[in-house]
Amino acid sequence: MGSQGIQIPGSFEVPDIPSGVDILRKLPYAFIIPELIFGGWVWILVAATRVFMPVNQGWVMYVSVSSFVFSFILLMVYLFGFHKNNCATWRIVDVIYHGITAIFYLSAAVLQANATIVYEKQHLPWQPVIYHLDAAASIFAFITTLLYVLHSFQSYVH
Repeated sequence: MGSQGIQIPGSFEVPDIPSGVDILRKLPYAFIIPELIFGGWVWILVAATRVFMPVNQGWVMYVSVSSFVFSFILLMVYLFGFHKNNCATWRIVDVIYHGITAIFYLSAAVLQANATIVYEKQHLPWQPVIYHLDAAASIFAFITTLLYVLHSFQSYVH
């Protein structure tokens, strides 16, 4: 009787990462535009509030701005096809970058939610506009975290 175990192929092909406009039509790369949009909203909303917890909201700003810039650079790499020479390496970069960014964004979302709660409980005079901006930034930060997690997971599975 022959071996009944799992057969491992001698070689396998890594599917190509699309380039150009096709990048916007295939998962997980289609998540990049929503990541940029929601991450940009986090950046804008935190910048529009009065910073009363500089450490917490400073980390939120750092994560949102740096993630926006690096995701935009990665989008440009994919759009212009700079990744075509070595797709396997770019797949690893994509998984690692989005995984680390998901962890950073989760920490930023929790800190922003904490800043919102502390503002509601301790800040006098209480201004509803600032509270609503902080709450919206928290919601968008959690949505952006979900997008980065989905992108990383889809890249890993793919």
